[in-house]
Amino acid sequence: MQQKTKLFLQALKYSIPHLGKCMQKQHLNHYNFADHCYNRIKLKKYHLTKCLQNKPKISELARNIPSRSFSCKDLQPVKQENEKPLPENMDAFEKVRTKLETQPQEEYEIINVEVKHGGFVYYQEGCCLVRSKDEEADNDNYEVLFNLEELKLDQPFIDCIRVAPDEKYVAAKIRTEDSEASTCVIIKLSDQPVMEASFPNVSSFEWVKDEEDEDVLFYTFQRNLRCHDVYRATFGDNKRNERFYTEKDPSYFVFLYLTKDSRFLTINIMNKTTSEVWLIDGLSPWDPPVLIQKRIHGVLYYVEHRDDELYILTNVGEPTEFKLMRTAADTPAIMNWDLFFTMKRNTKVIDLDMFKDHCVLFLKHSNLLYVNVIGLADDSVRSLKDGKLVPMTVFHKTDSEDLQKKPLLVHVYGAYGMDLKMNFRPERRVLVDDGWILAYCHVRGGGELGLQWHADGRLTKKLNGLADLEACIKTLHGQGFSQPSLTTLTAFSAGGVLAGALCNSNPELVRAVTLEAPFLDVLNTMMDTTLPLTLEELEEWGNPSSDEKHKNYIKRYCPYQNIKPQHYPSIHITAYENDERVPLKGIVSYTEKLKEAIAEHAKDTGEGYQTPNIILDIQPGGNHVIEDSHKKITAQIKFLYEELGLDSTSVFEDLKKYLKF
Repeated sequence: MQQKTKLFLQALKYSIPHLGKCMQKQHLNHYNFADHCYNRIKLKKYHLTKCLQNKPKISELARNIPSRSFSCKDLQPVKQENEKPLPENMDAFEKVRTKLETQPQEEYEIINVEVKHGGFVYYQEGCCLVRSKDEEADNDNYEVLFNLEELKLDQPFIDCIRVAPDEKYVAAKIRTEDSEASTCVIIKLSDQPVMEASFPNVSSFEWVKDEEDEDVLFYTFQRNLRCHDVYRATFGDNKRNERFYTEKDPSYFVFLYLTKDSRFLTINIMNKTTSEVWLIDGLSPWDPPVLIQKRIHGVLYYVEHRDDELYILTNVGEPTEFKLMRTAADTPAIMNWDLFFTMKRNTKVIDLDMFKDHCVLFLKHSNLLYVNVIGLADDSVRSLKDGKLVPMTVFHKTDSEDLQKKPLLVHVYGAYGMDLKMNFRPERRVLVDDGWILAYCHVRGGGELGLQWHADGRLTKKLNGLADLEACIKTLHGQGFSQPSLTTLTAFSAGGVLAGALCNSNPELVRAVTLEAPFLDVLNTMMDTTLPLTLEELEEWGNPSSDEKHKNYIKRYCPYQNIKPQHYPSIHITAYENDERVPLKGIVSYTEKLKEAIAEHAKDTGEGYQTPNIILDIQPGGNHVIEDSHKKITAQIKFLYEELGLDSTSVFEDLKKYLKF
C-alpha cells in the first residue's frame, strides 16, 4: 500500500486534470466546505441555568471549534427528562422544528470543544483538559490530563484538540478571551500524564504517523497575525523540531488540513482570492510535499481524499458551481445557521399584505417570529430584471402589535465573503422579549449567496454593500418595521465600514449606532504596509499605495475620509487597547474628527439643536472582539435605550437572569 501511494504521488504532478473538470457533487462555497468537513469532530453539549453563553463561531477556513472556560459548578450535562422519541418517519425539517418548539427557552446549549479518538472522548472540563471513555462521556467519570492553570494565563480555554494516531500524545491549543496569542501544549498520555512540550503562537496543527510508527506533529507558526511558517516535530527519545516551509509572499497565509480519512495532510496557502495546495503523504511525512496546482490568480481550490482519489473543490468552471440553495418553493434560504438551520425543503411561503411583492419565509419558535424578507437593493426599481435582491432576516415577537412603533436594531457586516453572524445571544433575546425587532441585512460583500456575492461587494464594488444597506433599511421602514426615529444600527470590525459610510451618506435613516472594534479609516490603514493585515487584505479593499483607481474609490466610501459638518446619529464605539487587527489610532482619529464636524454643524444650526452623543469606550486587552464582556453588553444596551428614550428597567432585570454581574 505504501509503495502504491508513493507511485500515486509521483504521478500526481502530471495527472491532475484541469481544475474546472474536477469532481464536484455539491454546490458549496469555500467556507461551507470547511463546515462540510467537520463531522470527524463531535460536540459535547451543556446548558447553563444561570448564565447564557454564545455558541462559538467556526474559525475562518479552519476546523478549530472555539470553546469557553467555565467552572465545574457552572456546567451540568444536559438531561433529557420525559422526552418522547420522535417518529422514525418524521421529516428532518419537522424533527428540528419539534425540538426547537419543545426546548425550554431558558436553556441554551453551550458547545465545548470535543474530539473522539479510539475509545475515548477528549474535552475541557472546568479548567482542565480531560478524557473519558466514550460511553461515560456524559458522566463525571473522567481522567485529568492537564491543568490549564499551569500556564499562568488569565481565564484560559481550549481552542482546539488533536490526538496522535496511536493515542500516545494529545495536543491542545490554549488561549484567553482578551488575547489572540495561543500556546500549544503536548501531553504524553500514560498512567501519569505529563506535558512533554509547548509551542507559542501556534495557529493550525495536525498529527500523522511515519514509517517507524513515530508520531509527527505538523503545526503553523503565527507572528503578528501572519501565518507563513510550517514546522514538524517529534517527541520522546527522538526529539526534533524543524521548519520545513516558509511562504515568501506576505499577502498569503498558511493553514494545515488533514483529510477526513487521515490519509494526507494538506498545506493550504491562500489569500482572499487565490490558493495553492501541497500534499504530504501521511505514511511518509518526511518526504517532500507534492504540489497539486500552482497558484493562479483568482483560482481557489481545496483538496479531499477517499479511496486513492482526490476530490477537488474549486471556483473555476461553470458559474453555477456556487449557486444558492433553494427551498421547495424556489425561495432563497439563508445558510450557516447557529440558532436555526438551513431550510432545504418543506418551507411554507405565506402571503402577507405587509410584504406586498416581496418573498417571505417564516418559522415560528415559541413566541418568536422569524421572517426572511427579500428586498431590492435599488429601492427605486421594482422589477427583478433591473434590481438586485438582497436577503434580510427579521426576528420579533409573534404577539407584537403596531410594529411601526417598535424599536429596530439592524445588523450588518458585508466583507471577506463571510456570513453575517446571527448567533442568538442573551442580550438579543432580552431585546426581543422587550419588544424590539432584530433585522439582519445580508448585503453584498458577505458570503450568504456564494463567491459572486462576495465579489460584487469588494474592491471597486464596495459601494454596492452600502447601497444594499440603505435599501434594506428603507424597505424595512416601508414594510411597516419601525421608523427612523426608533431605528438603531450595529456592526463590528469590517462591518464598521458600511455602518460608518451610512452615517455619512444617509444619517437620517437611523437614530443611534453601536460599533465594536470598527474599521473606519480604510484609506490610511491600507496605505500602511507595516500593519499586520494590510498586505493580506489588498484583495478585499484594494491597493491605494500603487493603484490610483483604488485610492480614489476608497475615498468615496471610507468613513473617516467622508466626515463632514452635518447631523449624525449618536454613536457608541467600543475599542480595544491592544487590538492588532483594527489599530486604536484610527478609531481615535475618527472619533475626534467626527466630534469636530458635529460641533461645526451645531454652530451653524443655532440654538435648540440637539447634539448627538459620540462615545468612545476603550477596553483593556489585546483581543479583537470580546463577545462575552458584560461591561460592554450593558454599556451598549444602556446607550441604545437612552438614545431612544426608552425605559431600560425591565431589560436589565432580564439580563441579570442570564449574565453574572
